[in-house]
Amino acid sequence: MGKILELTNVSKSFPYGKGSLPAFEDVSFSVEEGEFVVIVGSSGCGKSTLLRTIHGLLQPSSGVVTYQGRTSQGVNHDFAMVFQSFALLPWLTVIQNVELGLEPKGYSAQERRHKAMFYIDKVGLDGFEEAYPRELSGGMKQRVGLARALAVEPAILLMDEPFSALDALTAASLREEVMELWKDREIPVNTIIMVTHIIEEAVEMADRILIFNGHPGELCMDRPVQLPRPRDRRDRSFSEIVDQVFEAIA
Repeated sequence: MGKILELTNVSKSFPYGKGSLPAFEDVSFSVEEGEFVVIVGSSGCGKSTLLRTIHGLLQPSSGVVTYQGRTSQGVNHDFAMVFQSFALLPWLTVIQNVELGLEPKGYSAQERRHKAMFYIDKVGLDGFEEAYPRELSGGMKQRVGLARALAVEPAILLMDEPFSALDALTAASLREEVMELWKDREIPVNTIIMVTHIIEEAVEMADRILIFNGHPGELCMDRPVQLPRPRDRRDRSFSEIVDQVFEAIA
């Protein structure tokens, strides 16, 4: 597969008064193509800011983000983001929201419709194409957000706390669906970087967990998770990894 993304001594600060307020400092790690990497850490340690810096929505204050061997500058259009808040346009239908990212890529109206329908079906929303966001539950809204991100077939799918606004049962169901989509050979998206504050969620889903702590945030541990899938939260090995991650954050 090979390395697809690398961060080298990346820091991000924001202007604050007469000085600056650092979000995270001196972060270095790489991601292999095909990996599911989860970033965890306490509130305020810069996890979401880091994800936006990877995407190019924010520019690093120092350090280098390298994608496929080239320094990233500006928004990386080979990536797509799933947001905690769904970020749907309320005046557009489900299919119009999913098609949103396809027009700038030069697809015809027919191609956009075909691709959007494919991903709407993949996330289990077949039959809701003409519904508006106000008519959908939270879980359905997040499925629309997921379909919209997958439809542009990004090289890396970025997910920022994608289940935190959902009830426990809906979140559990959607986690399983994301894992199935990640393994689905019909979908070209095979590399995912996700941010969460829920340790059990990270251990359930990740190939590797990047553990952040402190204010500003620093990468304190890069922990592989080599448990077989699907993972059982009641398994002793699962609990041991959860405890290790908690101790690293504390």
